Amino acid sequence: MDRTIDHPLRNALVNELHARPSPRILAPCHAVYLAFKEPRDAAGRDRTRDLDHLANLTDRHGAPQPSADGGHYTARIGRHELIWESHTEFVSYTAIAEGLPETPFDPASAAVFSQDWQALAPGRRVTAAMIRLEQLPDDLSQVDAALGEWFSRDSLAAFWVLDRSALVASDFRIDSNGWMRFAVFLRLDTGAGRTGRIIQRLCELETYRAMSMLGLERARALSAHLNSLEPELGAMVDGMDSRAAATTLDRLLAVSARLEALATQSAFRFGATRAYEALVMDRVRALREERYKDRQLLGEFMSRRYDPAMRTARSAEARLSQMLERTGRAGELLRTRVEVDRSGQNQLLLASMDRRSELQLRLQHTVEGLSVVAISYYAVGLVGYVAAPLAMGAGVDKAVVMAMATPLVVGLVWFGLRRLRAGIDHSHDS
Repeated sequence: MDRTIDHPLRNALVNELHARPSPRILAPCHAVYLAFKEPRDAAGRDRTRDLDHLANLTDRHGAPQPSADGGHYTARIGRHELIWESHTEFVSYTAIAEGLPETPFDPASAAVFSQDWQALAPGRRVTAAMIRLEQLPDDLSQVDAALGEWFSRDSLAAFWVLDRSALVASDFRIDSNGWMRFAVFLRLDTGAGRTGRIIQRLCELETYRAMSMLGLERARALSAHLNSLEPELGAMVDGMDSRAAATTLDRLLAVSARLEALATQSAFRFGATRAYEALVMDRVRALREERYKDRQLLGEFMSRRYDPAMRTARSAEARLSQMLERTGRAGELLRTRVEVDRSGQNQLLLASMDRRSELQLRLQHTVEGLSVVAISYYAVGLVGYVAAPLAMGAGVDKAVVMAMATPLVVGLVWFGLRRLRAGIDHSHDS
């Protein structure tokens, strides 16, 4: 077949659908699950460190080396089937082994992930769980006795899943050794594929729950910041009529900048929280749970313990968005007020400039009159000097000549100055 007609990513996209197959294993068996996350900027972490940590584990057990660019790895290490997966913010390790430890949830059964190896992880543990899978006994009172011994009654959730093919129980608490416990009782006819899917869904459920609840801590920290900013914002809005608008606007812009910084810092975490919450709810629905006796369902446990945390995160995000909108509206009002104040100041400035122009015009007219007198005075004097010899020859007195010349000189000077000013005004207008 001619593959040149295919999109370059066609094979990669199809392979992605099969990159994380469910394990296949029959009960009785047990699984140990870990998930590690970098405390900061987990999405942009150096993923080669994750692969190096995985290679350290495979070297200890003589398993094949992982691919340098892989996001999924499976191998046999000792009697365990190891599954490693790289996700956007975390990496997960699942080790599944046939049989059950003599002591239920014995920490020694997690020795495949030694403490010193865990300490070398690039991130920190967000999930550590043990899953015990055994055959469902005919006498359900044995199940009740085991659940009473293994779990805390006040938070115990026990429920049938997948058309009552298995009974799942957990109190979602961390025991003294740092592990969360899940017990699964399987009917005899439950196949290896379904058993593997139950293990996978429980691990995903717990991991996505933990990852989504990271948004709760961000919401609490954000709420503390908003609690300090909200009174300041309210005081500025309340005092908008009595304070200088420009000064208030500067303070408001400072608060707005802090809110924008908080929004930038929180956007990814809250977006991830919504995505993980959706995955948690999807995994709960996928289990198709049914009530076991009078025990609480997983959905009931989630609605009482988990949903409030998600509502808190959503509430903090909505509150931040509302405060940003309030600062935006207040900023618009203040900018409008500043523009109005500046417009009033400009009107006063223009009025002042008009008065100054009027005074300058009056002064110009006064100076123009004085200039006519001064120029005429000197011009008449020059005429007197020029006409004196002629007047003496004609027998006319010099004073008479000057007196006769004065009106003519004054008129000529006045006309000349008017023409000069008219020429200047014309060149200025053009």
